[in-house]
Amino acid sequence: MSQKVGFVGVGRMGANMARRLKDCGYDVSAVYDIRSEAAAELATELGTTAATTLAQVTELSDVIITVVIDDDSMRTIFAGEGDSLLTGAEGRVFINCATISPAVHVATEAAAKAAGAESLEGCMASSITQARDGTLYLMLGGDKATYDKVEELLGKLSTNKRYVGTAGKAAQVKALVNMVMNINTAGLAEGLGLADALGLDLNMVMEIFSQTGANSRVLETDGEDMRDRDHECYFSGAHAAKDSGIALALGQAEGLDLPMAAASKGQFDKMIENGIGELDKSGVAELTFKGRTA
Repeated sequence: MSQKVGFVGVGRMGANMARRLKDCGYDVSAVYDIRSEAAAELATELGTTAATTLAQVTELSDVIITVVIDDDSMRTIFAGEGDSLLTGAEGRVFINCATISPAVHVATEAAAKAAGAESLEGCMASSITQARDGTLYLMLGGDKATYDKVEELLGKLSTNKRYVGTAGKAAQVKALVNMVMNINTAGLAEGLGLADALGLDLNMVMEIFSQTGANSRVLETDGEDMRDRDHECYFSGAHAAKDSGIALALGQAEGLDLPMAAASKGQFDKMIENGIGELDKSGVAELTFKGRTA
């Protein structure tokens, strides 16, 4: 593969995406993380450079994939001064995979273009296992010509990808995806919590849910974990709260009241307040089952 690919943000998602591209024959040219030890460990594993600056990632790479946590992190790595991915960025392509505000994606694209680079939002609707296996669901936004330039690379990360439209549009759809997922998760936790309080067999209830209008993808992924209190983190309650907040802000900007989104965000906020925000989002069931400690 001719493209050299750098990564900024090598937590569980970013690291697994880097491993996947390495397996597919790409030159993973540099990795960077604010947790320098994580970058160093992954660099050793992949035989690449643990960059000490953002500018070094840009220098060593043709395509830079970023997987950061929030709007502020995104603004930091694309800062207009100091250490920045935009330093020497002419000709580079940035693929930005964080779930952040659409307006920040739009601003990032503008800043990249001003530096002679290109930017694409690559919003992910999958988790750690899919990142490693190359089976992510990706929603892409930005200039179509930029998408076309990196489509082959994206195909190594995703078996399902959708070009949504111009900058900000994929992030809008991702906010809706997570808003609905979070509502479903909070609703399932209440349903199973009530079933348990009524003395019903939860296996029977979940089987009936799966055959009726109560079925959902969340039932498949989180139902047993809620029953068993197994909240190994794939997508944290804290991230759920953040992403519901993005959707609520979009609704507010359009003059819409979104009471279910607000209520589910309140539950994930409560997880954070109770010190369990880093549990998987299934941990919201700790708030709804009688006798649980949260």
